[in-house]
Amino acid sequence: MQTGYYDSAAGMVVQFNKINTISNNLANANTNGYKEDNLIVGDFMRLYQEKRDELPNADNTKEAAKFLNRTMTKTPQVVDEYTDFSVGNMQKTSNQLDVALSREDLFFAVKTPEGIRFTRDGSFSLDDEGKLITKEGYEVLSDDYFKTKEGINFSTVDTVINIDKNGQIYTNVPGSATMTENKKLFIASIDNLKYLQKEGDNLYKLDDMSRMEINEESGGVVQGFVEKSNVNAVKMMTQLIETNRLVEMYQKAMDTQMNEMNKDAIEKIARKA
Repeated sequence: MQTGYYDSAAGMVVQFNKINTISNNLANANTNGYKEDNLIVGDFMRLYQEKRDELPNADNTKEAAKFLNRTMTKTPQVVDEYTDFSVGNMQKTSNQLDVALSREDLFFAVKTPEGIRFTRDGSFSLDDEGKLITKEGYEVLSDDYFKTKEGINFSTVDTVINIDKNGQIYTNVPGSATMTENKKLFIASIDNLKYLQKEGDNLYKLDDMSRMEINEESGGVVQGFVEKSNVNAVKMMTQLIETNRLVEMYQKAMDTQMNEMNKDAIEKIARKA
């Protein structure tokens, strides 16, 4: 097989992965709090140079040479992926149950059947029992959840709800303009965002909960706003067009390698015979 075929085939696989990532970003361009995913493309030589000190043989020996496939050294491949956690645009709604976070390391904590998960989507509502929930129906947690195992509840007379910059909730005393303290939102700070794993329903999972702490004085809570997706739809569409063109180029290169060059070689051999 011609060496160029390896590069073309690997390049096409990379572009297919990029198409999947870009398509998912575009599908969530209007999802509140969604964070854009990206891929990092490298080659075998880069991986080899990073890991060669861990190989069982010293460099520059015949035994060590077997770990370096000269044909594959420049073959492109996805070497890593990451999420861009930059804050999206804030959209004013004036809904007292809409809450946004102005810092990228902050998350709301919610209760799901699989356990505690985190989200940036603060478009909340009340269920029939007066519990504060997400659009998917997950209970929004208060900062004392680990002690009380309770969420945040409102009564039918709580017509005015104020939330300060640290997530403290205040509700009106019936028949007056006086406000009284309710629960406080569970605002989580994550020390290293790379440990968050995306799940469905715009949620994140954190396996090591020691990397999370309840931020009592975050100063990042904004009531009456929702954070929009940080996906730039125009940029994504441009990348999608470029990626599709690269797929076509790699496909043509593979066809040239396997069909035209082989056909030419066979015809030349046949003439000499």
